[in-house]
Amino acid sequence: MTRIVGEVMTSEVVEARRETPFKDVARLLDRHRISGVPVVDDDDKVLGVISETDLIRHQAARPPHGRVRRGRESARGATPDATAAARATTAGELMSTPAISVHPEQRVADAARIMERRHVDRLPVVDEEDRLIGIATRRDLLRVFLRTDEEIGREVLEDVLTRAMCVPPHTVDVSVRDGMVTLRGRLEQRSGIPLAIQLTWRVDGVVGVVNNLTSRVDDTRPPERHTGGIAHPWPL
Repeated sequence: MTRIVGEVMTSEVVEARRETPFKDVARLLDRHRISGVPVVDDDDKVLGVISETDLIRHQAARPPHGRVRRGRESARGATPDATAAARATTAGELMSTPAISVHPEQRVADAARIMERRHVDRLPVVDEEDRLIGIATRRDLLRVFLRTDEEIGREVLEDVLTRAMCVPPHTVDVSVRDGMVTLRGRLEQRSGIPLAIQLTWRVDGVVGVVNNLTSRVDDTRPPERHTGGIAHPWPL
């Protein structure tokens, strides 16, 4: 069965408030051995995310001896973003916004794609009112893709081919190696081949599908009409 974010997320979330001081955020990350936390308001709605990268950017933007340059001095040696980062003292001033979040019913594979596309290591999980209910990290999602080849093959055979597609037993052979699924056999109709591939791809832990399927009937071609000994495809 396809796993969803709500099944793998961490429900006990370490969070910060907009007014949480910079040093307290750093202590939270160190104490809990994490690399970032969501920032929420009084209604637990996610405002942004603050990470180690944000804290490092803050420290790097500060001039020697902790003196923040202002006016003309700041314009010479620092960008506006760097100057703002140097002056920031709270989570609300340092956090990255808007927060990229997911809902608990979303597929784990979809959440993993969001992480990869947005270059983030964690996603706040929110309910229908955008309130924080959990956190999904790369490690949480990775556990889904650490399934054994035997588990993957069994799900493809039982859930995809037998239950979803009603393929008779022993019609298709399923072999899996390092998450790569190979399908061999003969389906009744040709239109079932792309469906089998699509559903196999949706199985958690699958990293690729090799198609060696054939079909008894090609139902993807239009029927032919015979007139006067000459075959014509429908319609004329």
